[in-house]
Amino acid sequence: MDFELNDEQRLFQRTLREFVDSEIVPVAPEWERTGRYPAEIVDRFRQLGLFGIAIPEEYGGLALDRVSFALVFEEIARGWMGVAGVLGSHSLAAWMIARYGTGEQRKAYLPDLATGARRTGIALTEPGAGTDLQGIRTRAVRDGDHYVINGTKTWITNARHADPMPVLVKTSITEPAHRGMSLILVEAGTPGYTVGRDLPKLGYRGTETCEVVLDDVRVPASALLGGTEGRGMQQALSALELGRINIAARAVGVSQCAYDAALAYSRERHAFGRPISDFQAIQLKLADMATEIQAARLLTYWAAVRSEGGAVTAEAAMAKYFASEVALRTTMEAMRVHGGYGYSQEFVVERLYRDAPLMAIGEGTNDVQRMVIARSLVAGDSTVGW
Repeated sequence: MDFELNDEQRLFQRTLREFVDSEIVPVAPEWERTGRYPAEIVDRFRQLGLFGIAIPEEYGGLALDRVSFALVFEEIARGWMGVAGVLGSHSLAAWMIARYGTGEQRKAYLPDLATGARRTGIALTEPGAGTDLQGIRTRAVRDGDHYVINGTKTWITNARHADPMPVLVKTSITEPAHRGMSLILVEAGTPGYTVGRDLPKLGYRGTETCEVVLDDVRVPASALLGGTEGRGMQQALSALELGRINIAARAVGVSQCAYDAALAYSRERHAFGRPISDFQAIQLKLADMATEIQAARLLTYWAAVRSEGGAVTAEAAMAKYFASEVALRTTMEAMRVHGGYGYSQEFVVERLYRDAPLMAIGEGTNDVQRMVIARSLVAGDSTVGW
């Protein structure tokens, strides 16, 4: 049992940290406030090979171990959670293509996805189907050697840049519904595939989040992920386990940034002739924040390590649930430490407070995570303890 990063992981973390501190932290406040797309940061992701973190080396990817994968999202989210989303959705979809794609699909897409020459995302959610994915209404009807797709997707990250976009559809109407669900890879520029409006958001700025409309979109049958109908729900849920580790790591990064800001401010801010860090009320807040952040970090890394060996349904849900709740509490407490200044856009905690709620919602709400954990425990698929 080892609770330390190995030498390779520590070097990788140092490289990430230097990049974030020098190239993301200085520009994040203004770019986030003005809605400027972080094109220069995305270019640096390409140069650093970060678009290939979940892609096998044979296709040009980095094939990172899962702890290093988590480190990417923790460090980038510490600088600006929004830009971590550019890599998050891409990595989830790229891993899914690498894991489930046909040989032709892997060769066609993975080399360019690894370098960032292509980017991707994943289109699951619909206006009437979020938590209940089996309730999606997007249909793909077989027509000879093609599928014709009709439907609308929403809350889609990387929508304007995804090529291809894996789209969850119903290829047949059956019960249970998941047996009729499939993922189809839709390339950018396909007639009828339209990226609609950008959705206004409380936080999570820096990457676009859009509606996607599919109106008689005609794609070849070879675009069916894996080549077999009815596997889409299984493929998506498997990928979401990796996505939950990504979200947990982002939550840790946001929490760490909030704690760092609160600690620094408490040392600098004076009241009644003393730094406020001398007051027990502030010290208790800092102690609670530090303890919860470290617990969330270790739970996230534990889930990441366990994921190397297969399915981690409960472990990933635990990490995502706990770490995101910690982010909600930590960002609020950091704002309280700052007092009135915490409510100002001139201080980072205001942005962190707006970014934190996404982690409690994205990749499955925390109420869903609690149900996933409980069902796994009751079924005996997971246990608590050694």
